[in-house]
Amino acid sequence: MQTDKPLLPDGARRAAAWCGVVLLVTGVAAVAIWLCIVFKTAITPVLLALLGTALLGPVHRRLTARGLNRSLAAGLTCVLLVAVVGGAGYIVVTALVDTGDQIVRSLKDAAQWVVDHFGIGKNTNVDDLASNGQKLVQKFGASAAGGLLSGISLIGSLIATSVLALLLTFFFLRDSDRAARLAHSVAPRGTGELVEAMGRRAFEAVQGFMRGTTFIALIDAVCITVGLLILRVPGAVGLGALVFVGAYIPYLGAFISGAVAVLVALADRGVVIALWALGVVLAVQVLEGHVLQPVIQSRTVQMHPAMIMIAITAGASVAGLLGMLLAVPVCAAAFGVLGELRGRHPEPPSGGEPSAEPGA
Repeated sequence: MQTDKPLLPDGARRAAAWCGVVLLVTGVAAVAIWLCIVFKTAITPVLLALLGTALLGPVHRRLTARGLNRSLAAGLTCVLLVAVVGGAGYIVVTALVDTGDQIVRSLKDAAQWVVDHFGIGKNTNVDDLASNGQKLVQKFGASAAGGLLSGISLIGSLIATSVLALLLTFFFLRDSDRAARLAHSVAPRGTGELVEAMGRRAFEAVQGFMRGTTFIALIDAVCITVGLLILRVPGAVGLGALVFVGAYIPYLGAFISGAVAVLVALADRGVVIALWALGVVLAVQVLEGHVLQPVIQSRTVQMHPAMIMIAITAGASVAGLLGMLLAVPVCAAAFGVLGELRGRHPEPPSGGEPSAEPGA
């Protein structure tokens, strides 16, 4: 009996199938991103609450282990969160306000030193660049705030988002024991265990990222601040606060904050002290990359630096600074889900189908 010859060879059909899968996944991701942008007012507090829950989960569990009611433990944990974030914010803002003018003046002097010594634009005036940059920032700030009724509405929106995220953190902490039952009730029949496992893996990835990043940021900020204080670089505390905040944006934040510290040292203390400051920053980065990162985040999802940079760029294009902060945790959760799926569906062994046993 004559069989019909396939229209396309086997390799072409496989390539077409994979193209269809890629297009489908891309379309679903595009729709998901579009929905996140449309409903960003509601999604932003949820994501921030999940990050807060991942960071404060161990505190809540310790309180409940001591016999406290879950609601009371969640309330105390949220109070602790407000105290820590408020205190850290006060310290950071105070340090930056007290030393902000000095840092800006040192950066301007450093830029003028670069212009004078390297002959970059002989007719360039740093004061003109600074004034033009200030006008540009004011222009973009005015256009960004043009859709708002006033600056008060922006502050009100930030406060409302923070309060909603805090309330959601309280509920997530209090009702975290019900997450497994919720996964089984929402998932299609027969997939409850898979959905629960993916959710746990994603949350563990975010949890590991938040804890590890916070601890590493604290160590980086303390080491760089101590080094700058020893070198008597002006605004060392403010620069250390900038290092701590920038550490939540991997690679890019550390590069920017370290460059600012070196430029301030160059402007105020000269080339030798700037080189010492550069050595301090590089030593801290080497310590982070070769000791802190492998030890602290060894049990979390590991992502390639190129993937992290792509995620940060994509997050910035979607949601600006907030997108840069949330991009890596979201990618860590996605990689955690993919790791769980690969673990449940391992690849078949190479070499084709096993041969039949002798005598079968």
